[in-house]
Amino acid sequence: MLFDRPCAIVDLETTGGHITRDRITEIGVILVDGDRVERFSTLVQPGKAIPPFIEKMTGISDAMVAHAPAFDTLAEELAEKLAGRLFIAHNARFDYGFLKNAFKRAGIRFQTEVLCSVKLSRKLYPQYYKHNLDSLIERHGIELAARHRALADAEAVWLFLQKAKGELGEATMADAVAEVLARPAVPEGIDPDVVDALPDVPGVYLFYGDDDVPLFVGKGANLRSRVLSYFSGDTRHPKEARIAREVKRIDWVETVGEFGAMLAELQLIKRLQPLHNVKGRPSPELCSIRLEKSDDGVLRPEIVFADDVDFSRSHDLFGLFRTQREAKKALTDLAAAQGLCQTTLGIEKPTPKKGRPCYAWPLGRCRGACMGREPIDNHNARLMMALSRLRVQSWPFPGPVAVVETDAVSGDIAEHVFDRWCYLGSRRDMSGPLEGKPSFDLDTYKLLGGLLKKTPDHTELRLLDTEPV
Repeated sequence: MLFDRPCAIVDLETTGGHITRDRITEIGVILVDGDRVERFSTLVQPGKAIPPFIEKMTGISDAMVAHAPAFDTLAEELAEKLAGRLFIAHNARFDYGFLKNAFKRAGIRFQTEVLCSVKLSRKLYPQYYKHNLDSLIERHGIELAARHRALADAEAVWLFLQKAKGELGEATMADAVAEVLARPAVPEGIDPDVVDALPDVPGVYLFYGDDDVPLFVGKGANLRSRVLSYFSGDTRHPKEARIAREVKRIDWVETVGEFGAMLAELQLIKRLQPLHNVKGRPSPELCSIRLEKSDDGVLRPEIVFADDVDFSRSHDLFGLFRTQREAKKALTDLAAAQGLCQTTLGIEKPTPKKGRPCYAWPLGRCRGACMGREPIDNHNARLMMALSRLRVQSWPFPGPVAVVETDAVSGDIAEHVFDRWCYLGSRRDMSGPLEGKPSFDLDTYKLLGGLLKKTPDHTELRLLDTEPV
């Protein structure tokens, strides 16, 4: 039954609905230990002004919280009260998320099992459409001295749970609670404590199989929810279901932000080369296309390799390809789509007789550059136009840059340093050493190039004065 275990029914009032920007103004907690019930309530100094519409709704003003304790001074006592309890709240994601962030700012990691009374109400009373707190209060005839105050709203949830138990019986209540709390079925042999320890932060997860063989490396904005999604039983991706069946060990690396998670994912895939990762593997034949002008004025594509050409400094490269075969196919497809003469480009061998048209001419796939019907300058111009969208961007900075991520809650900072599209390393304290020999990498180029087009929140680019590594 629900109250056979220690529970905490929690409600918060806040300065607004933004989980990282807004702050807590009041905490109400009802601690339930069987027949023993204890109530705890306090106003909280949020450290910022309370908006007028919030004051009107809750009745909590700046004057009321002016001399209230800050959350930091309450954090340790509150964490002790909540430790080991089932956390119950109406729209629990909101209250639990706010508290987790508040504890995080205070240097305390808070994590516990959560029961959302909205989800429970939907399970118990599916015949009703609305399940917000006002609807529950009206539907079940719950009487309160106040509304939109933390302890009063927690009291409303407590009374709803008792009413539901009385109306539907303990067995129905217990089944509904068990269904709402049902955990994903993780593979046999994986320590449940490891699963419980998964954090609600960005990072990279690593799945290992038999004999500790790396199976898969992935990233997530929330490691806990991302990893557990593999074991939910209703995953829509056959590949994920197959990976989940093979997992014998789970590990993870926490990061400050999502960019750091994407970067760490690339590095780990290249280093571990997991069985089920296709993207992100090393590209030993990384190549591009460069145009060379022959003595007769014809521009012809030439495949060049990263080992021979500095891709970050060249202004005349088109496309990045993992293999020479991939580059040749791209050229062939582009020529066919644009009606370029593949013989003139050197992609195909010329016909045995000089001056005769190429093989594509009778099929209408060539405009006649091979036999002088299309001027070479026109053919060159059309080739340049077709390749222009594939132009490789030169390094746009005079030296190395740092992508700086900041955790909006804790204030933690991570610095990821790049030069000439090469990843040089990451550091948390902004001054630590950078490790690794830089080399041009296709996936890193794409990742950083995407960030330069649109920089996410809590992320900035910083030009460094230091010399490239």
